[in-house]
Amino acid sequence: MKMIGRSIPVLLLLGSLAVPAAADTIYEFYGHVMLDAGYDTKQIDPSWFDVMRPTKLPGYKDEFGTDGNVYYSVRQTRFGLRATTPTDRGDLKTTFEWELFGTGVDAGQTTLRLRHAYGELGKWGAGQTWSPFMDIDVFPNTLEYWGPSGMVFFRNIQIRYMPIQGDTRMTIALERPGASADQGVYSGRVQLDDVNARFPLPDLSAEYRVGRGWGYVEIAGILRSIKWEDAGTDSLDLSGSATGWGLNLSSNLKLGESNVARLQVVYGEGIENYMNEGPADIGIENNPGSAISPVKGVPLPVLGVVAFLDHTWNDSYSSSIGYSMVDIDNTNAQSADAFSRGHYAVASLLYYPAPKVTTGVEVQYGKRENFKTYPGTGFDSSDDVKIQVSFKYNYSKTM
Repeated sequence: MKMIGRSIPVLLLLGSLAVPAAADTIYEFYGHVMLDAGYDTKQIDPSWFDVMRPTKLPGYKDEFGTDGNVYYSVRQTRFGLRATTPTDRGDLKTTFEWELFGTGVDAGQTTLRLRHAYGELGKWGAGQTWSPFMDIDVFPNTLEYWGPSGMVFFRNIQIRYMPIQGDTRMTIALERPGASADQGVYSGRVQLDDVNARFPLPDLSAEYRVGRGWGYVEIAGILRSIKWEDAGTDSLDLSGSATGWGLNLSSNLKLGESNVARLQVVYGEGIENYMNEGPADIGIENNPGSAISPVKGVPLPVLGVVAFLDHTWNDSYSSSIGYSMVDIDNTNAQSADAFSRGHYAVASLLYYPAPKVTTGVEVQYGKRENFKTYPGTGFDSSDDVKIQVSFKYNYSKTM
């Protein structure tokens, strides 16, 4: 229902302070309750027990104990609020969305986590939402939460300008900067303790999508300034800088009435924190011949590929099958167990017994490849297979 404004006595009392435009605001509450349950045939970091993340597979033999574990999770449960208010400058749109999937210091926990806090009016938007460098439409219709390892996937705080809107669109944004570094074999050295990151400029990202009846093709790019400064008083100077950049080509192709191919290829340097799986943007490299700067930081090249097919059998059943890969070129001073390549594959069958209800079964595969063979063990890779069943109950209410 629509809000119909204040009562006549209150309007008379407030006079010109009344704001009739607010009466046109439409609110939508939405979300879903979701249970994931399954069997992990091997092992994964316990903080990521209910997802398939190649970076969280063992970096050395039996890192996370013994194989074979049952898991249950409700961490995909989500709720949100959208509002639309007509104004003289177009519709004011806002989104406020949360879920229960803990990350960072809350990894492995069922806890509130902000997804979107975003608003836009006309051609301008601000807040936290999908980066223009990513394409959320590449995400397949699967049960597994984390998604393809080679996909660009990042919700970031940003200010964006959208000069072209609709099926064909263009977006330009200034995004919150940030980066991570791998100290490699020199991790823990006191000389590195005083090296601090510095971000003098926001990340610049842009996308351009051409939409047609057969689907769309999108090209996106990003440019980043990453700096680090050595504040120590020793004889070394480990300060440095790098330019991160990336290009992302993606598409959804309608193959007949029942199939959608979801495709993406991305390549760049120093853009790992925009990737779904990318531990570090900057790697440490030996710099022989320099007594002042014996090591230096360099942006790590990364390649990501996504190829999935979503198929609709009928009104009650659908399937998704596909593969994704992320490949990182490591530096010569990264440790042997540094993440180098990740493989991700999924096959699912979903059933829709009633409106807003989804259940299904899915087989998930992940593989991690290290930079080098782990010393003394012969270990250089690990893989995992999970079987997952899920129950998802959607809800929404417009007022």
